[in-house]
Amino acid sequence: MEVILKSDVDNLGYKDDTVTVKNGYGRNYLIPQGLAILATPSAKKVLAEDLRQRAHKEAKLIEAANKTAEALNRVELKLTAKSGKGGKLFGAVTNANVADELAALGHGIEKKFIQIAGGTIKAAGKYTAKVRLHREVVVDFNFEVIGDEN
Repeated sequence: MEVILKSDVDNLGYKDDTVTVKNGYGRNYLIPQGLAILATPSAKKVLAEDLRQRAHKEAKLIEAANKTAEALNRVELKLTAKSGKGGKLFGAVTNANVADELAALGHGIEKKFIQIAGGTIKAAGKYTAKVRLHREVVVDFNFEVIGDEN
């Protein structure tokens, strides 16, 4: 079954992509949840016209995402967390913590667009997160977690 996605779906595609899925997944989940519509010939024509009109706006969005990526490369982020001996943290540092610290520095990036390898950080050290600023602009962001042994 061929469907047109109405919003980003993890491990499937981005908004306005035409994807092929199994019939049950499309009819029982994607369409009832409002995540997709059937890819009929008329829906494909409407999508093509919308994409043509949006191409200029998309170029501006990519340019803004690239500027943000350059700004992120200049940021040196250091997160402090309570830790025990040996740098092991009490609790964990997650993408939400990274998003909050970036927001404090003036970079409003939602936590769902930040992916840390392994999901959570449980020890002090240097780490890298993938930040998706646009579907075509993904930047590796380096940061450091510092243990506070108080």
